[in-house]
Amino acid sequence: MFWPMLAIALGFLGIVVLGLLGIRVFIQAQRLGREVARTTERINRAAEDLERAATDLARTGEALH
Repeated sequence: MFWPMLAIALGFLGIVVLGLLGIRVFIQAQRLGREVARTTERINRAAEDLERAATDLARTGEALH
């Protein structure tokens, strides 16, 4: 009777450990998603700044002709 009870307890413990690891992975995935969104926003802002600077440079070049 001892071994079946031990097997059930270890099975339950394994499920608990997997659940905790799943929660940890979920939290880290959310964190990564927020970081990717923040980085994408920064890249978009940098691209807009670069486009504005290129437009201003083109106007300056046209004015010199």
